[in-house]
Amino acid sequence: MIPPSASIVIPTRDRLAYLEVALESIAPQAAQAAAEMLVVDDAGPSLAARELAARFGARYEPHERPRGLNAARNTGLACTRGEMIVFVDDDVRVEPGWLTALLRAAREHPEVDVFTGPIRPRMEGARVRGCGREGALITALDLGPHDTPARYAWGANMAVRRGAFDRAGEFDVSLEHGGDEQEWQDRLAALAPAPAATPVLYVAAAALEHRRSGKDARLISLSRTAHARGRAARRLDARAGRAPSLSAELMTLARCVGHVVRRRCAAGLTLAAHSAGRVRQCLAERRGAGASSPGLSTPSGTSGSAQGARAAHEAAPGTPAQADFLSGSSGTVGGLDAMRRRAGDAAIDVWEILTAKRTRLRNASRAAQMRRVLAIGVVRPEHRALSERARLELERSHHELALHTREPEGRGKFETLNLLLADHPPEAYDWLVVLDDDVRLPGGFLDRFIFLCERFALQLAQPAHRLDSHAAWPHTRRRRGSVAHEVAFVEIGPVTAFARETFTTLLPFPGLRMGWGLDAHWAALARERGWRCGVIDAVAIAHRSAPAAAAYSREAAVAEARAFLAERPYVRAEEARRTLATHRHW
Repeated sequence: MIPPSASIVIPTRDRLAYLEVALESIAPQAAQAAAEMLVVDDAGPSLAARELAARFGARYEPHERPRGLNAARNTGLACTRGEMIVFVDDDVRVEPGWLTALLRAAREHPEVDVFTGPIRPRMEGARVRGCGREGALITALDLGPHDTPARYAWGANMAVRRGAFDRAGEFDVSLEHGGDEQEWQDRLAALAPAPAATPVLYVAAAALEHRRSGKDARLISLSRTAHARGRAARRLDARAGRAPSLSAELMTLARCVGHVVRRRCAAGLTLAAHSAGRVRQCLAERRGAGASSPGLSTPSGTSGSAQGARAAHEAAPGTPAQADFLSGSSGTVGGLDAMRRRAGDAAIDVWEILTAKRTRLRNASRAAQMRRVLAIGVVRPEHRALSERARLELERSHHELALHTREPEGRGKFETLNLLLADHPPEAYDWLVVLDDDVRLPGGFLDRFIFLCERFALQLAQPAHRLDSHAAWPHTRRRRGSVAHEVAFVEIGPVTAFARETFTTLLPFPGLRMGWGLDAHWAALARERGWRCGVIDAVAIAHRSAPAAAAYSREAAVAEARAFLAERPYVRAEEARRTLATHRHW
């Protein structure tokens, strides 16, 4: 028998109205692609659910009793035959071309195991007042209009090759209310001999709506769900050994509540509920009465899980050592963590406005002496709109600005930057600013940035990342109450500033493509020459996508960096993370 092109698994529990909408949108696409559909009912056998599934051509597999979402996903895995398993929630409505896009991506990218697509939140009926800063009230994902690597896929819209489950095992049934997909994907990644260049592929055309209607769209229901997810998120962090302290959790809760009060933002109550759930779970852990242990739990006890756990254990000795010039983390932000970080950013923004810090900095920077600034960047066609917004912001500056960009046309980032420098020599300028094409700049960026770089006599500098920005190095994220902090190391992007005295040493750039490790070498040269390096906290940017040379594999980038640093001095990651001084006033 010819296997189906894909197996679409829809876990459900007592939500026939939602399930009907999901099946109605999925069934025509499944029929066209010769895919099978399976409804796994975690509420127990139901004649109405069975008849509904049959009406749309789906098979129906009930549990004898409720066993949880991940058990339902595992049942779907065991009861289907397709090589590609597509998981969706029962409260989605897929958009036209959704399944075709996923299957096309799977054919074109055989090296990728996990795929996802846009998850667009849709609140039907009730309207919850928000200020626009609180983000989506339910699971959402939007990485732009083009296919791009992603850190994680979320279960509302996730397609996985069956072979990945053979290696990593099934979903962990001990996890509920969030973190389960993340834990499984981390387990899969740990089995790879080297980190994948694209652990997950975001397929822009594989979009669906994530719905809430009726009572589920009301604030009390959304907050109750957020509270449960907060507890689950805290348990997952504790299990991974990265849980914040109780004081840190309480501070986040206070910021969320402050956001609700200051902005009269009812939707922000969901953030507060999520944070309250984390605090409650933290207190339960301190009492020794947590709902689940922070220690490692064993995935579902099937042969596939056992093989996955055993493979992870056996793979560890052969895994290449972490390069000592890398941060050791991707820094990608998403899911519940992104919600928490956005709340932190909102709290810092409010504090800066209420204390008139932004107004004073704006006035001081406008009064500063005009400088000649050369700004250059590599602009990929898919990011031209975001790059254009950055250009408009830069041109608002009172400085004498020359901005030049170029498409990579198959070249690496630094190869392209050197072409720009050859066409536009920097010697006549006071500052060189190098920008990636996927950053969002705050208002008044260049005036404030240059002013603070000169105020603290920095020769190498970068603006801080917002808390919800993709940032591989934690020390580059903004810090509340800090104007700038001096460090031993600044990144090669997404925005880097070079003072005139660095030009003869650092320019032109070495003939590298990706440039990994170059910033570690810059740090060694800065120490040797007495240059000061810093991160400007008062001018925080948002890094929204992949780096400019994302077309190259991680393995190639690391190999290039190792070869480059083999005969050059560089600062190792442990030293790069150190903060040398913090400036709270200018």
